[in-house]
Amino acid sequence: MKKLPLLHFSLLIFLGSFAQNKPAYVLYKANGKKVSYKKMMKQLVQKDIVMIGEFHNNPISHWMELEITKDCKETRNLVLGAEMFEQDNQAPLDLYLQGKLSAKGLDSMARLWKNYPTDYAPLVNYAKENNIPFAATNIPRRYAAMVSKGGFEALDTISAKEKTWIAPLPVKYDAELPGYKNMLTMMAGHGTPNMPKAQAIKDATMAYFILKYFVPGSLFIHYNGSYHSENHDGIVWYLKQAKPELNIATITTVSQKDIKHLLAENKNKADFIICVDEDMTATY
Repeated sequence: MKKLPLLHFSLLIFLGSFAQNKPAYVLYKANGKKVSYKKMMKQLVQKDIVMIGEFHNNPISHWMELEITKDCKETRNLVLGAEMFEQDNQAPLDLYLQGKLSAKGLDSMARLWKNYPTDYAPLVNYAKENNIPFAATNIPRRYAAMVSKGGFEALDTISAKEKTWIAPLPVKYDAELPGYKNMLTMMAGHGTPNMPKAQAIKDATMAYFILKYFVPGSLFIHYNGSYHSENHDGIVWYLKQAKPELNIATITTVSQKDIKHLLAENKNKADFIICVDEDMTATY
């Protein structure tokens, strides 16, 4: 056998190191075991509600949302909903979906997030093209800000019309839920007891409008920041309080330096976990 020159042998090793697969993400089950997209989808299409928790500036999160939605549509009737639309903007969203309002008109009439054109317009346009209802589930942010400053009682001052855009008052609130307790921990003494209440009024409102738009027999897919549904907390807790019989699946996004193995701290955050390389380019 002819021996390769040392230089050539070293070059082959060097090039081989770049020939390895370099995935942008890996899917995991809650227990940290890898799962294929096909197996995940087989379970998702059997649910009543699928909560997709995203990183708002992560392109993998947004791409997966669209792909999951398209693939669920192949076997299920869908209803969609999103944190990114506040309930008082439901009317212009509906007009756009019905073809009665242009994209420019939607932008002027609704409070769209700055990354709407790249990250959420594809979902809304898919709903429009396929006649899928799309619910604006979130509380108008000004009311969440009121709760952050003055607690739930601050909402007693708003009009009856304004109250139609939020969960019915008074809302249940458990300050001991891990997500709400962790908010204060993460703020290291800079938070107030009203700050997790502001998170709770968002969660309660999103759960309320998910249920309002939910159609028995259809699959409701909801897009929200990961913290709103991680650990089956937040929105999921409110959904279960209202309808414990619902069959809900959760998906979350996490970021790691090495995505070959799911870190212990990221296990059990959701039924399915999209583990993204931390070097992934952000959308903003």
